[in-house]
Amino acid sequence: MEEQTFKEDAITEGGRGIAGAAGIIALGNVASRVLGLVRVTVIADLFGATGLVSAYQIATTVPTMIYDLLIGGMLSSALVPVFSEYAAARTKEELWRIVSVVLSLTTVALGLFVVVLELLAPQVAWLLGGGLGAELQTVATASIRIVVPAVLLLGLSGVVMGLLYTLKRFTYPAFGAAVFNLGIIVGALLLNRPLGIYSLVIGTLLGAGLQLIIQLPGLRDTRLSFSLDLSHPGLRRIALLYTPIVLGLIISQIQVAIDRNLASRTGEQSIAWMQNATHLIQFPHGLVAVAISLAVLPSLSQLSATADWTGYRRTLAMGLRMVVVLIFPATVGLFILAKPIIALIFEHGAFTAYDTAWTALALRCYLLGLVFAAVDWPLNYAFYARQDTLTPASVGVLSVFVYLIVALSLMKPLGMIGLVLADSAKHTAHALTMLILLHRRVGSLRGHAVGATTFKAVLASAVMGALTYWTMVWLQGVVDVGRLWGELVVVGGAGLAGLIVYGILVTLMGVEEVKVIREMVRTRLLGSLTGGEG
Repeated sequence: MEEQTFKEDAITEGGRGIAGAAGIIALGNVASRVLGLVRVTVIADLFGATGLVSAYQIATTVPTMIYDLLIGGMLSSALVPVFSEYAAARTKEELWRIVSVVLSLTTVALGLFVVVLELLAPQVAWLLGGGLGAELQTVATASIRIVVPAVLLLGLSGVVMGLLYTLKRFTYPAFGAAVFNLGIIVGALLLNRPLGIYSLVIGTLLGAGLQLIIQLPGLRDTRLSFSLDLSHPGLRRIALLYTPIVLGLIISQIQVAIDRNLASRTGEQSIAWMQNATHLIQFPHGLVAVAISLAVLPSLSQLSATADWTGYRRTLAMGLRMVVVLIFPATVGLFILAKPIIALIFEHGAFTAYDTAWTALALRCYLLGLVFAAVDWPLNYAFYARQDTLTPASVGVLSVFVYLIVALSLMKPLGMIGLVLADSAKHTAHALTMLILLHRRVGSLRGHAVGATTFKAVLASAVMGALTYWTMVWLQGVVDVGRLWGELVVVGGAGLAGLIVYGILVTLMGVEEVKVIREMVRTRLLGSLTGGEG
């Protein structure tokens, strides 16, 4: 029997430790976001922003909602903290036992869920897309029945991901989302002629399977078995931590359902426009906020378990500083270049200039909440690491009510844009509330340069934005923006000019995170490309 503990595998604290883990995750996010852009480009080219795409988006909302409700929220709030507690203080055999129980229970529970969803597909399609016509609701119903097995595949993938994060094996799960997108692309390109919109649905199911398969090599030395030991103390601990979260997520998923339903009533293209804008938002959000937050979570969990609050605050502050240094320029750049970026990526095939204009407007309104959404991730994870899931869940419920108030107030005068602004208001309210509560619960982060770094990032981003806008306008006057190469020159030239100026400014202002990020790129990102394991 193996009595070795995981203490010798603990991640190095401080900037380089966080940056190294974040680098692996960020590289996977880059691959995922690039393939995600390829995916939405393929969808836009083949199907445009039609009602069929909205029906497909409604169908794929189902596995996404179930995953977020049952596994996604549990991953960060309960699985990684509890698995990390076992890894830090107990034997490997005990860790294998609790993981086996969670995997077995997930298989049985989600398997039953799949059967129920197959039977209730028409009702689910109406709930999410009641504003669509009868023909499109029929498409959504058929699509739901095809795609719901992805619920089980994504659920198992999430539990495996939690274990691999605990073991500090970041590479395998980091590329899971990339192969998920690859599956959709392959399905669309190979099956669109015989199957039409259903090629996307089958591709989604394929991608879910690939996301699980790619992580299996990370389990090479684990000892897992089928076990439904419902009395396991670790399972009770996970349930205790997750109960507040699941209540908050139920409210959150109700908001998602309402959002889809309301959007379907503002025009059959609205969901497609909003989804395309969301894909672009997810690129910087996933690359920055998600990568850094996932990287600091195991460290914060272990620091909390050993009551090292000085190290805990230092680690959290480092994560927050890295987020603000990267998210501000990304937000400003996307806001200024919204229309040319969308034209470059989407405006070909069945996607028109009219679609570009509306998608760009939605994107800019979503961007109003991006900084708050990005900062909110490490704040949530800071509470999860302390095994406090009630606070983020309660704040989440509050923010959903903010969304509903704003959405119902603005939907009639502004249509789809009112819903997008409501989403930004929700993220803003959540982040500000979490900042206040963090100060009360874990103490002040003064002395860790979070405020000073934020000020420098804002100042540098403002200058960068002005130069980016000027460069964009100048390039649009000297190249043919009606051709693909012209769009590429405008986006690439203006974006590169802004990036260079921002990098120079934050370096001159002495932002320490620039050195950490450079080290991350040089050692971990490039190292992982040559086969290094994270």
